[in-house]
Amino acid sequence: MKPAVDKVKAIVEFFHRSTTATHKLKSTQQQMGMPELKLKQECITRWNSTFHMLKRILESKDAVISTLAVINAPVDPLSHEEWEVLQQACTVLEPFEQVTVEISADSHVTASKMLILCKGLQRVTAEHQTRVTTGKVKELVDALCASMDRKFHRMEYNAVLSETTILDPRFKKLVFNDNRAVDEALQRITAAARSSQPTPLPGNQEGEEAEEDEQKEQQASAVWRFFEERANRDTTRRNPSADVILEVRSYIDEPLCQRSADPLSWWETKAYTYPRLTQVMTRRLCIVATSVPSERIFSKTGQIMNDRRNRISSSKLRHLIFLNANLSVN
Repeated sequence: MKPAVDKVKAIVEFFHRSTTATHKLKSTQQQMGMPELKLKQECITRWNSTFHMLKRILESKDAVISTLAVINAPVDPLSHEEWEVLQQACTVLEPFEQVTVEISADSHVTASKMLILCKGLQRVTAEHQTRVTTGKVKELVDALCASMDRKFHRMEYNAVLSETTILDPRFKKLVFNDNRAVDEALQRITAAARSSQPTPLPGNQEGEEAEEDEQKEQQASAVWRFFEERANRDTTRRNPSADVILEVRSYIDEPLCQRSADPLSWWETKAYTYPRLTQVMTRRLCIVATSVPSERIFSKTGQIMNDRRNRISSSKLRHLIFLNANLSVN
């Protein structure tokens, strides 16, 4: 596919260099009743920028062909077969773009989605093997399928991904195909819960002190002494390991949450019910580490430090970037 992609890059670069060609493209889009869309250039650090470049030129296909023919541009035009290759390639790559965007988020839990998204990508891409009609795109699909089979075949045994998936109340065991991977993940979660000490949740300090005073009064009362003795004996007989196992089983038996629900909010409401698992969850439900947040900051830095603001001091630039990045998150 490289020759066709290189042609697209040359066409996009030509339109970005030539203001005359850009204005002509815009007027052609208006005459054809098409949306006025600027062509996008790819960025070497982001694979999906190439996808966006191909998708944008396909959206403006007729206007681009007409403009290049009218102005007699010094670039090689795309053949009908190459346009078809780009169209089918974008159809194949669309799910990869969706997954890339989903796992690059940093404001909600993403690690627990990895097993599901990777398996979904494998299934969708495998379906394209019987749908594509051009040989070049079929080679692309075969390469993608082979690469995913090699990289994803033991993902269920990844300790971090398996545990975070089970501890996500939206997914739990439903994602797994291998029961052995589920059992091993549950054993690790149970062991972690057994070694964790549930901490009391923050509450009203005055109310807690009042409860402590009331408990002291009850303990001092002869009426409550009989109950306190039995309660103490019951506490000493209880097996902490059995409590952890019951806690894990009870959590697994809970009905699944809706996919749109926030797993952290669910755990917040269940903190009293599953105190040990809640402690384990705080170290498991996380985001996937990607370079996207840092690259977003680099992009914002380029917008702040431009030709018209090139005398900003380094300390002020650092403060502006910090505020810009963090205020936008909130």
